[in-house]
Amino acid sequence: MKFLIAAVAVLLGANAAFAVGYRNIESSEARTLLAKKVAVYLLDVRTPEEYRQAHLTGAVLIPLNEMERRLGEIPKNRPVVVYCAVGSRSCLVADLLVRKGFREVYNVVDGIVGWYRHGYPMVR
Repeated sequence: MKFLIAAVAVLLGANAAFAVGYRNIESSEARTLLAKKVAVYLLDVRTPEEYRQAHLTGAVLIPLNEMERRLGEIPKNRPVVVYCAVGSRSCLVADLLVRKGFREVYNVVDGIVGWYRHGYPMVR
């Protein structure tokens, strides 16, 4: 019985993740998406220092701690790809964006670290 309850909880949790409205993607898929869709808004939610060290070409920096105040800068009529170092901060922001009415939001789960590991180009 405990196993059944645990299984149902996992399934409900998985359904809730899909209902959230954003999609988790890896850096390889983000790169493909950015290459295909010109109108993508690429959002970096790391700190200014992290951004200065390296960032993705075309990325707009809005640090996590400024997000609530600067939400109006992010267009709601374009797909938004959010990244951070390894996907934890960007997950929080992706969730926030969906709750604020953004419709097409992608969270890069392996972040700029995954991007780097694949050898993809960055601004340094």
